Amino acid sequence: MGPLNFPLMKLTPRSLAHTPDPTGYFGNYGGVFVPPELEAPLAEVRGAYDVVSRSHDFIEELRRIRRHFQGRPTPTYHAARLSKKLGKTQIYLKREDLNHTGAHKLNHCMGEGLLAHFMGKKKLIAETGAGQHGVALATAAAYFGLECDIYMGEVDMAKQAPNVARMQILGARVIPATEGLKTLKEAVDAALVAYIQDPVNQLYCIGSVVGPHPFPMMVRDFQQVVGLEAREQFIEMTGNLPDMVVACVGGGSNAMGLFAGFIDDPVELRGIEPLGKGPAPGEHSATMTYGSEGIIHGFRCYLLQNENGEPAPVHSIASGLDYPGVGPEHCALKDSGRVKYLTASDRDAVEAFYVLSRCEGIIPALESAHAVAHAIHLARENPEIARTVLVNLSGRGDKDMDYLIEHFGTGEEFRI
Repeated sequence: MGPLNFPLMKLTPRSLAHTPDPTGYFGNYGGVFVPPELEAPLAEVRGAYDVVSRSHDFIEELRRIRRHFQGRPTPTYHAARLSKKLGKTQIYLKREDLNHTGAHKLNHCMGEGLLAHFMGKKKLIAETGAGQHGVALATAAAYFGLECDIYMGEVDMAKQAPNVARMQILGARVIPATEGLKTLKEAVDAALVAYIQDPVNQLYCIGSVVGPHPFPMMVRDFQQVVGLEAREQFIEMTGNLPDMVVACVGGGSNAMGLFAGFIDDPVELRGIEPLGKGPAPGEHSATMTYGSEGIIHGFRCYLLQNENGEPAPVHSIASGLDYPGVGPEHCALKDSGRVKYLTASDRDAVEAFYVLSRCEGIIPALESAHAVAHAIHLARENPEIARTVLVNLSGRGDKDMDYLIEHFGTGEEFRI
């Protein structure tokens, strides 16, 4: 990893500065498992990123974009009304929902778009689940004057129709993935096939800290601005570090970005996976909880897989979390014990969606609601314990409202 320092003042945390190793491994996880025709394009991306991560011009341009286009830094907010209703636990939110386009995804999409511009590419391609990565990449493509193709499962396109419309308005082609379960895994499959067909003119901008090296490293580096901002803001607000830092985990980009700011601190880190409808196979996407080592989409990680070692069917009410794999750095953090990975169900997330909306006037994405649900659970479980919990509110819930109103109405049953 190069000497990236994208936030305005902070340095890369010590424990992340030398990961992954030169072959792209975080401990036992990561690496490069791709067809021969992708080896040279990936080497080109690694070489280009190695240069720009040390380039004053690239770093200053990305800082300018973050200030004047994205609206960074995003604030950290004390959810005082929600906290008071729940007990003595004080809940804070890192407001990535206020980042331009409504989620953390633009942090790495603008970096990837700037990298594509540096490399002379003509088109950005990617997969998307909930649509936030697709919207962010379509935004980056419009900003840099590039073409954009977004691959999205047909099931997710139906659930996330507002984001499909946003991508199309921004000028992107939204291409349905029609194989298998027609969700995020199939969208990644389709995008990788498209990348193989023309790696010269296209850059595949993966949407999380997953995929073959260098993508897990690159996305983490671009996302660490979230954690470094949050750490500085929290100390300024309270005079202390938080007791606990919580983020949802699908592929794991928002969590890795937040955790990066606190990885060297005496702070408990928790990643919250989607338990979906329950622990039965095919009913959840809790990879770290129920998975085992395997290979998917060019890298080794914990993987939900069948008896033949193939990726298993998964489910989550949050389209951005229904992926059978997980970022390799998260796998290493699990094995080391530095991060604890737990679960929240579909119903937990829906309750958190409505509760946060009514208590604080903030409508969260269903993905982020999994992390909010865990904070609510902690406060309810021990209402007399005074502690601080910082949650990454990784996205806003506009995209989810039609689906939730259709299935849960105005959520009158979810009140505290």
